[in-house]
Amino acid sequence: MPTPPPRKSLWRLAQPIALILLGSAVIIATPWFGFADDIVVWPYTAGRVVIILGCGWALMRIVAWRLRHAARGADISAANNLDARKLVTRINMLRRVAGVLIGFLTLAAALMAIPGAREMGVSLFASAGVAGLVVGIAAQPVLANMIAGLQLAFTQPIRIDDAVVLEGEWGWIEEIDIFHVVVRIWDERRLVVPLKYFIEKPFQNWTRESAAIIGSVFWHVDYRAPIDQMRRQLQTFCEASQYWDKRVCVLQVTEAKGDSIEVRALASAATSPAAWDLRCEIREKMIAWLQENHPSALPRRRAEAQILPSPEAAAETARAA
Repeated sequence: MPTPPPRKSLWRLAQPIALILLGSAVIIATPWFGFADDIVVWPYTAGRVVIILGCGWALMRIVAWRLRHAARGADISAANNLDARKLVTRINMLRRVAGVLIGFLTLAAALMAIPGAREMGVSLFASAGVAGLVVGIAAQPVLANMIAGLQLAFTQPIRIDDAVVLEGEWGWIEEIDIFHVVVRIWDERRLVVPLKYFIEKPFQNWTRESAAIIGSVFWHVDYRAPIDQMRRQLQTFCEASQYWDKRVCVLQVTEAKGDSIEVRALASAATSPAAWDLRCEIREKMIAWLQENHPSALPRRRAEAQILPSPEAAAETARAA
């Protein structure tokens, strides 16, 4: 993740610092104008509010800069990027949550600087208890997603660029926001899911501990299929493939039905996209090899044919008996 140079990062504080200086200038210059006592409180209040907003803005930018600096060198495009994805995911969530918290605290501090604001808020809550209850109920999904975001930041059931399967779709975690997660589906669609989904519902994470994965391939073949030769041929296919990571290459008969047997191959790959390509390659090559060398191994339907005598023959047999 690229990090801006120090001068550029410090330059980003110019705007909040200018806001702080403006508020300070208003407070310092107010006595020179000789306002009446009932009016002078408003320039002082405006100056304090502007200073508080400037301080909150500066703090938000400092926190964002420090978090970006902490993520420097995290390259999620590398082949072995588990640690980098952990760091980027945690920092992105912390940056968003910190922005919301700092903004909320800044707004609260600014309201407290306005005379009568606290009393006005208390009176509003006291006079609108039912409305407050409705707002509280309506805010539950928002709060649930924020809490889920904090849980995801530290427990990390998902991370940026994780390969996941959810709602019957397979894709990669593209973005983790403060309220939702964007999943990039394999066909370039985007699936937007609330954060609390990953806390409340089961899903598959294919890269939870590592990107390596084992893929399975199934064939239904005839009982006369040469299993030992298929096993040796599978090893040949794996060794010739650029997608195999040389960990697992196994062929087994997993089921025997009335007219066919089920053969399963297991082969490992370094990533889930490579595992998909490896599975397709093995499936195609094995079918072509069986068609060329053992066509009798292909599945077929068996039936018993019974030749019945003609009616004349049956009548003659009956008379003879």
